Amino acid sequence: MAWKTLDEIDLAGKVVLVRVDINVPVENGVVTDATRIEKIVPTVKDILAKGGKPVLLAHFGRPKGQVVPEMSLRPLVPSLEKALGVHVIFAEDCIGTPAKKAVAAMQPGEVVLLENTRFHAGEEKNDPELSAAMAALGQVYVNDAFSAAHRAHSSTEGVAHILPSAAGRLMEAELKALEAALGTPVRPVTAVVGGAKVSTKLDLLGNLVSKVEYLVIGGGMANTFLVAQGIDVGKSLAEHDMAETAKAILAKASDAGCRVVLPADVVVAREFKAGAENEVVAADACPADAMILDAGPKAVEEICKVFEASKTLIWNGPLGAFEIAPFDTATNAAAKKAAELTKAGALVSVAGGGDTVAALNKAGVAADFSYISTAGGAFLEWMEGKELPGVAALMK
Repeated sequence: MAWKTLDEIDLAGKVVLVRVDINVPVENGVVTDATRIEKIVPTVKDILAKGGKPVLLAHFGRPKGQVVPEMSLRPLVPSLEKALGVHVIFAEDCIGTPAKKAVAAMQPGEVVLLENTRFHAGEEKNDPELSAAMAALGQVYVNDAFSAAHRAHSSTEGVAHILPSAAGRLMEAELKALEAALGTPVRPVTAVVGGAKVSTKLDLLGNLVSKVEYLVIGGGMANTFLVAQGIDVGKSLAEHDMAETAKAILAKASDAGCRVVLPADVVVAREFKAGAENEVVAADACPADAMILDAGPKAVEEICKVFEASKTLIWNGPLGAFEIAPFDTATNAAAKKAAELTKAGALVSVAGGGDTVAALNKAGVAADFSYISTAGGAFLEWMEGKELPGVAALMK
């Protein structure tokens, strides 16, 4: 690995600043979903086991450099104590006297949670003075927040340049999974890219066609590619002004030897609602008054064959309007096939992005994928081939 892990750094007796992502939903002062809190448990427990004193740095919401009481991290203390099974001390600030006092008061086996880093305007500006003030609290820095690694902020990047730094267990698992999927993958590699708009995933498509053998395009994006081939898609969601761009991507894929898989048949309906009357037609036969809402059975069959021919799969975005039945059929069927191949040891499958995680959970197969990344923006930027500041700062 190009970055240090918790195994390569001496933590005994040291105050360890741990950047975590615990940006969890809170209603009436109570955490309603503690998933992100549970994900940091292995890192914090490991630091405690190695004799370190974990001090948590985290952001919450978008207070824009102001102290916003509703965005305080204090309500997270009970959930953290429950998940970690230890006493958690809360500090009213992430720097200065309140933070120093809390750290000084720590007993072995305790954890400190510092107040929202974004209450300081310098956090998102990666202000060197704020970074130095944070770093002054500890002797070691650990980043366990891959989901915030695409941002060069004081707590995600600045501190890493001041203190000896390492990746936490969650960050380490994420980086290993991503390296296995696009860094040095077992080939052939297939990427599934879905979603509404080509325009939001241009960098992604441009990067993938030179890195993968198969590119499966689904959702509203596929309609734009059909338009680029001169096909009338009726009232379907499509970016007609992106047709030339789609053509250029197809040409680039052809030059790179990447096969682009577009749906051969589609499911169309006159209205977008659960259980709407629908029919399957060839991709080039969408009625003028209808819209394409899912890939058809032939398309699913072809996607499953591509999965069978692959050794590695990266998935970002659904194949259709997966939120409502029956337009979740293609996404569910393809997801189940990927899960089945993964369980059989024939495929390494890595998926990420909000809609993707929701779709795989809905299909009931999320647990069977090799790795599911809950990091939205960071996962996308990594797939686009961009350097992530929070990861680069950890390099040896």
